[in-house]
Amino acid sequence: MARIFDVIEAPDMGPNDLVLRFPPHGAGDFRIGSQLIVRESQAAVFFRDGKALDVFGPGRHTITTANIPLLVNALGKLFDGRSPFTAEVYFVNLREFPDRKFGTEQPIPFRDPDLGIVRLRARGMYAMQIEDPRLFVENIVGQQGLYESRQIEEYLRRALVSRLLDILGETKVGLFDLPALYDELAAALRVRAEEDFKRRGIRLKEVRIVAITPDEETEKAISERAAMGAIGDMTKYLQWKAARAMEIAAGTEGAGGMTGAGVGLGAGMGMGAGMAQIIASALGAAGAAQQTPAPTPAPATPKPPKTPEEIRDFLDALDVQLATGQISEALYNRLVEKWQKRLEELEGK
Repeated sequence: MARIFDVIEAPDMGPNDLVLRFPPHGAGDFRIGSQLIVRESQAAVFFRDGKALDVFGPGRHTITTANIPLLVNALGKLFDGRSPFTAEVYFVNLREFPDRKFGTEQPIPFRDPDLGIVRLRARGMYAMQIEDPRLFVENIVGQQGLYESRQIEEYLRRALVSRLLDILGETKVGLFDLPALYDELAAALRVRAEEDFKRRGIRLKEVRIVAITPDEETEKAISERAAMGAIGDMTKYLQWKAARAMEIAAGTEGAGGMTGAGVGLGAGMGMGAGMAQIIASALGAAGAAQQTPAPTPAPATPKPPKTPEEIRDFLDALDVQLATGQISEALYNRLVEKWQKRLEELEGK
């Protein structure tokens, strides 16, 4: 025989519990005369067949047909006024929930006017309060099937992140200008997400952006950009990477490190006037436009990459050169194989 609950309460609701279900699993059997105890900052919502029904505020309530009219109507002919009836009761926490965290799980794409498509991580805080218990239970429990606090918070986090992605996608400023706009971004996010929360019976009281930071690959691109003297033009940026790769390779492969590949990367590429112009443009050479250039002294032998970071920069630059047709695929594969192996040795893989 099913257990009939004569006392319905949630005495163990903690400060981080958004909602507690009674009974914890399945539906409960109640009857007219059962005692419902609702504590301060709580609301109790009767729930049946996917619908949030009668709502009770703080106090001790004796269940009668008069104070559960919506439930009685839902039961219809199943309810004769005496027999136990089956339902669930959700105790909703009406306290304010401050400092709830949200953020991107994975880096998100962002178009920077200087760096192009970069990848960012964003995180923030928000404060909320459930103001319509019936609407909250109807939407979150009835429609989403969520009744554990961690599930609900994850659902709300995704809603905030989705709106933040929309806002960042509409933002026309660069990555370096975003920190100065945290307050404006937070205000825009609150406006966008406020209606989403309200439809679920929740008041979004505050939103703060804590940080918007680049991922590791973007950090590396920023460092390279800084090494160029903060040149904003992407063409010059790619030219600088190509010139750097040539400089590194000329001092390694040309020194006998790869017999048969030619004297350095410059020879293997058949470096001609086109590449010379790229290097001149990247380095800001002043004499490139002269009809009869003066003899130039022999350049110092560039140092080969030694650290993992230098090797990764070199490999990135090779990608650029292959994509722009400045080196052959065969030479690219040989260089990548050699330096990838060296990188793994340095990192102990």
